[in-house]
Amino acid sequence: MSREFSLYLDFARLAAAIVVVINHSNVRGIISEVLPQWGHSAVMVFFVLSGYVIAYVTATKENTGRVYMVNRMARIYSVAPVAVLLTLLLDQTGQMISNDFYGVNTTHDHYLLRMLTSLFFINELWSVSITTYSNVPYWSLNYEVWYYLMFAAVFFLRGALRIGGLVLICALLGPKILLLAPIWWLGVYLYRSRFFASISVKAGWILFIGSIVGIIMFHYLGVETIGKDWLRTHVGEYLYEQLAYSKSFLSDYLLGVLVFLNFAGFRAISHQFTRILNPLAKVIRVLASYTFILYLAHQPLIWFFATLIDGDPTGLVFYFQVMLCVIVSVYLLGQITEQRKGFYRNISEYLVDWGIRLLRIKPTQREHSSNDQIKR
Repeated sequence: MSREFSLYLDFARLAAAIVVVINHSNVRGIISEVLPQWGHSAVMVFFVLSGYVIAYVTATKENTGRVYMVNRMARIYSVAPVAVLLTLLLDQTGQMISNDFYGVNTTHDHYLLRMLTSLFFINELWSVSITTYSNVPYWSLNYEVWYYLMFAAVFFLRGALRIGGLVLICALLGPKILLLAPIWWLGVYLYRSRFFASISVKAGWILFIGSIVGIIMFHYLGVETIGKDWLRTHVGEYLYEQLAYSKSFLSDYLLGVLVFLNFAGFRAISHQFTRILNPLAKVIRVLASYTFILYLAHQPLIWFFATLIDGDPTGLVFYFQVMLCVIVSVYLLGQITEQRKGFYRNISEYLVDWGIRLLRIKPTQREHSSNDQIKR
């Protein structure tokens, strides 16, 4: 992966996270203006990007099941438990101060159940849909973790084990998570596709500009709403509601393809952006390194600080006060989560090796030689 394309992917990840935050800052009553409601679309960017990155790292350094599992666990559990516990703490504290921003909009019951399902990412299996307290954005992690496992089954298992593993995973997940899986796998395909890796600069510009126009028109024309309305009409209200966060899967497929084409196009022309991206490299890398905790913690933080400050949503002062508090909090949380990858990687390595010994799985010689390759 070229330096310029890597920077672009980091920029896309940062931009998508900001779009989600803006989306939730609008619907939480801290500003009366109507801000862009593109949060769900931003998650599709995350899915395609995630599939691409996973395909890349497994092809370059995470080339054994052991290394892959260590790094995935370190990545996920460096942030997820903090986000879950923080949400519970902020929700409880915020509601004791005032219920104006909470009301019936958050979940107050079954605390232990919500915590356990969130930590094991089983909130969205089949017809189950368990919200992680007020933390609605957490839903996407309940999809993405299982895509990691599906990928592991495909690329690290062989023969009957591969087929059996995939069948078991799919049987466990149910339709909701599987419906959005093709979007995540688009990223994997983009990395492994020889055709899209060899497109010309001219074709790259066409795909890049065309995809941006397509994404703008997608939102301008309200394609997501049109798709959801069509689906509701044809499957009925009950089945439609059972899909929860996968209700937009028809339009999500179209958006996923547009994101795919955008990445494919920019990869072909990325070398022409050296003078633009390289001077911004440090800023992009640093800001992008906080996107995971920003995504998973911003919503409970917005509610809590909105309750604590209790300002006037018709003016901008209240909005910027809340968002400044959220940004500072995300920075501080990042110091104990995303910025301490080595610490969580060591813990993950210990747990994975303990599991291997417990199951009496003998690592191959290749896995032995990869013990020093656990980096990300």
